[in-house]
Amino acid sequence: MAEEKATLGAGCFWCVEAVFDDLRGVTDVVSGYSGGHKENPTYQEVCSETTGHAEVVQITFDPDEITFREILRVFFTVHDPTTLNRQGNDIGTSYRSAIFYHSDEQKEAAEEIIGEVAEAGIYSDPIVTEVSKFEKFWPGEDYHQEYFANNPNQPYCAAVVAPKVSKFRKAFVDQLKR
Repeated sequence: MAEEKATLGAGCFWCVEAVFDDLRGVTDVVSGYSGGHKENPTYQEVCSETTGHAEVVQITFDPDEITFREILRVFFTVHDPTTLNRQGNDIGTSYRSAIFYHSDEQKEAAEEIIGEVAEAGIYSDPIVTEVSKFEKFWPGEDYHQEYFANNPNQPYCAAVVAPKVSKFRKAFVDQLKR
């Protein structure tokens, strides 16, 4: 079967990229921007909150090894989908929780998983994750790619990214790349 793509926003893309890079069945993760109105936005423009984009990762995966639903289960574990336009100290629409679906099947899966997570009572507040049709992905600047892998001792990475990656690795140990 051919590879598929998932485009997800869960706050700072450095955190999300680092998690999905470790997931078995994922062949590529690119940090970038989606969901906005400006062509080819820069990081500074997205951070200015004037373009409408979210920081996202575009995940390429082998559906014979991992399903979109499994990717969403990881997604809902590694960020807080109940905080509108915020993840921790990162505040603004560019940090929103978002699923940009690539097909009707992905839309249906997203809505079902959101319902399952809400019904399970994992979070005490309502889930505010945006579910929108994928339109365009703009890769982030080169220095954003593999940021955590290349800068593990950078203060934000040490304080924010590393604990998220550690939590993910413990929760999904059986799904890590070998």
